[in-house]
Amino acid sequence: MSTTNAPIVTESAYLTLHYRLATADGTDIVTTFGSTPATLLLGQGQLAPFLEQRLLGMAEGTHASFELSPLEAFGERNPELIQAVSKKTLDENSVPDADYQVGDLVDFAAPGGGRFAGVLLQMRENDALFDFNHPLAGQPLKFEVQLISVL
Repeated sequence: MSTTNAPIVTESAYLTLHYRLATADGTDIVTTFGSTPATLLLGQGQLAPFLEQRLLGMAEGTHASFELSPLEAFGERNPELIQAVSKKTLDENSVPDADYQVGDLVDFAAPGGGRFAGVLLQMRENDALFDFNHPLAGQPLKFEVQLISVL
């Protein structure tokens, strides 16, 4: 398909597209290729902001692939985001009396009514050690997109 005079992706474009986000070794994290394409409105949080940025200015009909460094994707791992949480705080801000296991993603209430999550690294006598980095932080990623329509 020729992209001459084709509609261009803007910050508030309504898109139909196939996309694939994969690890550096090619393992799919999410893909719509081989199934129904995604339909979304940019700027609404349906795609991560760093993925939306890659789409801006692309013409309808474009099929492209990008290599994303950890910094361009979910950021570098931050050792300060590995934190101990007291068992009292854990009970007060997550599912009460839950039997969490190492590797579980635990959802917490945040001040102001928000939510955040961390991966349980270690359960100790008086507290638990969590990693609050995004699970894909520190990893390079591949992003492939095929723009079917742009409105």
